[in-house]
Amino acid sequence: MVGIQHFEVFFLACIILILTPGTDTIYILSRSAWGKKSGVYSVLGTSSGIITHTILAALGLSVILAKSAMAFMIVKVIGAVYLVYLGITTLISKDKKLMCVEKSNAHSLKETFLHGFLNNLLNPKVALFFISFLPQFIDSTNAYGIFPFIILGMTFYMMSLIWSFVLVLISAWVTEYLKKDITSSKMINKFCGILYIGFGLKLLTADNK
Repeated sequence: MVGIQHFEVFFLACIILILTPGTDTIYILSRSAWGKKSGVYSVLGTSSGIITHTILAALGLSVILAKSAMAFMIVKVIGAVYLVYLGITTLISKDKKLMCVEKSNAHSLKETFLHGFLNNLLNPKVALFFISFLPQFIDSTNAYGIFPFIILGMTFYMMSLIWSFVLVLISAWVTEYLKKDITSSKMINKFCGILYIGFGLKLLTADNK
């Protein structure tokens, strides 16, 4: 199949990886609580990061992160600081309601997209995942150049996109149910903030092996 082998194994592995909660999952759930429209923009943002990583991996640029300790460290620190920033701003929010129940405007939607994109792009482990995982399913006799990488990456992208939209619907429904409960809203807000900080600190312990 155009330079690809064991596609069914790749497909099953993608399902497991996509269902495993990570920073993208937390971001989509928290932003979807602003409403379905914000949820969609958060998905588009994180998904754009996936597409970018796919292209970089196909072109071989992600190898830099795997081979250069300095480059990996820089991206790792930036990504970790960004996640901690999201966590702290969530924790110190003075709004008595869940951040997600605020009405979205054009500006906040653009920010939602951008934050989602950066959330995914600045995670060096995602880049290393693409550069180390995808090649395992590329035939050693591949004569199609970067095409197999693009197919695998877009397969992962489409599967992730579908699951992300499911998360949007779930989060929007739960928020609609809880939005009148101020206590629950504040607790969810704090929980999301702690998760962001936790992921940020965990990222600092990551290595490029």
